[in-house]
Amino acid sequence: MCGIVGVVGNTNATDILIQGLEKLEYRGYDSAGIFVAGDASSQLVKAVGRIAELAAKTEGVEGTAGIGHTRWATHGKPTEDNAHPHRSETERFVLVHNGVIENYLEIKEEYLSGHHFKGQTDTEIAVHLIGKFVEEDGLSTLEAFKKALHIIRGSYAFALMDSEDASTIYVAKNKSPLLIGLGDGYNMVCSDAMAMIRETNQYMEIHDQELVIVKADSVEVQDYDGNVKERDSYTAELDLSDIGKGTYPYYMLKEIDEQPTVMRKLIQAYTDDKGQVTVDADIIKAVQEADRIYILAAGTSYHAGFASKKMLEELTDTPVELGISSEWGYGMPLLSKKPLFVFISQSGETADSRQVLVKANELGIPSLTVTNVPGSTLSREADHTMLLHAGPEIAVASTKAYTAQIAALAFLAKAVGEANGNEKAKAFDLVHELSLVAQSIESTLSEKEVIDEKVAALLAETRNAFYIGRGIDHAVALEAALKLKEVSYIQTEGFAAAELKHGTIALIEEGVPVIVLATQQRLFEKMLSNMQEVKARGANVISITDGQIYLQPELFYSGVRPAVDPGISVSRVGGSAQIKSMKKVSGTLKLAYSQYRELASFSQFGSDLDADTKRRLAQGERIVEVLKQGENAPLDVSDQVMIIFAVTNGFVDDIPVSELSRFESELFKFVDANYPELSEKILANKDFTTDLTTAINEFKKTFVVEA
Repeated sequence: MCGIVGVVGNTNATDILIQGLEKLEYRGYDSAGIFVAGDASSQLVKAVGRIAELAAKTEGVEGTAGIGHTRWATHGKPTEDNAHPHRSETERFVLVHNGVIENYLEIKEEYLSGHHFKGQTDTEIAVHLIGKFVEEDGLSTLEAFKKALHIIRGSYAFALMDSEDASTIYVAKNKSPLLIGLGDGYNMVCSDAMAMIRETNQYMEIHDQELVIVKADSVEVQDYDGNVKERDSYTAELDLSDIGKGTYPYYMLKEIDEQPTVMRKLIQAYTDDKGQVTVDADIIKAVQEADRIYILAAGTSYHAGFASKKMLEELTDTPVELGISSEWGYGMPLLSKKPLFVFISQSGETADSRQVLVKANELGIPSLTVTNVPGSTLSREADHTMLLHAGPEIAVASTKAYTAQIAALAFLAKAVGEANGNEKAKAFDLVHELSLVAQSIESTLSEKEVIDEKVAALLAETRNAFYIGRGIDHAVALEAALKLKEVSYIQTEGFAAAELKHGTIALIEEGVPVIVLATQQRLFEKMLSNMQEVKARGANVISITDGQIYLQPELFYSGVRPAVDPGISVSRVGGSAQIKSMKKVSGTLKLAYSQYRELASFSQFGSDLDADTKRRLAQGERIVEVLKQGENAPLDVSDQVMIIFAVTNGFVDDIPVSELSRFESELFKFVDANYPELSEKILANKDFTTDLTTAINEFKKTFVVEA
């Protein structure tokens, strides 16, 4: 994943390159560089870090042509020496490259002995090879480039310049994405159309193993043997107004906020005037004719496919398999007799997915691309396309595209299901559900400050974290973990909740954040068990749920506020929100109460209960009672600690449940009058157990149970 830009014939070359690289930063962001040339001079500027670091170093850099690159390190560490563009031995030739040169070591040993290399990249080998053919063998730049292309093996997109000739950019590609942008008196090169949409909406595609000579007033396409190819242009349907950050400091924040709008755009795109779902009839037919759907994707798009798998199967009555594009490109599994390949890609330029699509086309396998970019490579080369209508996504970490991908696949599933007469599909009110999704996202986004506070308490200082869930929540956990990795560099893993106990639970230590996804009522009891497992090992747990699952009606109607099960309810900031004194007593409380809830569920079906079960049930009843408090009169935390300590240590076992409320209030008064230092000790997290035990025992001598 790297990004390439280039322009020839425009006096504003530096600005165009920087602007283009900013739009491509999602493709790589550990180093970047530009080469700019004019009639009399040329300059090469590189920087480690984001494009902003590079932009700060380009003041005064001017020219009419140039190439630029933003890098995700593959060969060599992210340093200025390894950053692109790279120069030849004499520094005459300059090259940027996306992809991997598989035989670079062979080339180095066979052709480049005696050459001096500044970095450790395979790209530097390529530009040195071209330079050798010109400067040592006497070939022209074009012929040297062709000769090198016949030798180089692997995936690549190249943009080459001769520092002695600012009038031409030489371009070639194989498997990696690259486009030609057509301007008025200037032309461009870019990894995807979004990088140059400010300058033009006219583009020309490049096929694999083609070479393009780009000048200000002409573009010539050839194969590697010099045969000229005719190629028409196409219009990229992107809205320039969607590309800016507006008032947002970061693209990602803007794109998160755009999700409700995207949901509504998808409803408009895939419904008719009567509100009925409409998907291209040819696409529906392609799914109907398939005996198996194969979803091919990478990263976030793969996770979107995973999240959509069950829905597609249930509504289309067609089995769905998932494939990682980078794996399938080199080892396609045994396929069904009538496969349909569905490629999911935000940009439509994912090289790994395209590699699989090329093979699918060779085998005559029908294909569908679900993408955000009309006219993208995957869209052009697949049989069918469904658009996400999400608008440009520029942030490195995908957000709105992920939710749009799931929503688009939902429309596909419903449309096919309705065509098949599937009753679940007919009953599935997708428009209503997506409207609720939009509203729910808006509601969640309105609590940004609260979320920020909670998350800061949970994740600010950790170096690792876990997401766990079951069913659809497991799929979401994988994507959520990827987001946290990308944005914060915290090592994060997403797990099927029950899988933790098969070895990985050993990594759950005191204070490790575990984010629990529990949005499905049918799986909630199972999730409770998994939650208890991680909490028993000291995990700092935060739960994400629909807001209703924790609600316990019997507690609500018995006066417990909040009406949650204290045995399983977790703070949204975990244990870090509690004072140490509360932590000391609450662990025992939660364990005892969870046991009570389980026993209470089963004891109603049995008549003969052993003494231990009776004791636990009696203790649980008293826990419920002491947790009650006035709706508008919450207890001080020190008083809460006192009564929880009393109930979990058996001090109220002999107190009738009906008397507990009076016992509690009178105990607090007794302690205030006779042991005023106790509250201070509790709040200061000092050892209070001995003094509190003495105080409770003394108070019980004075407490008279009423008949």
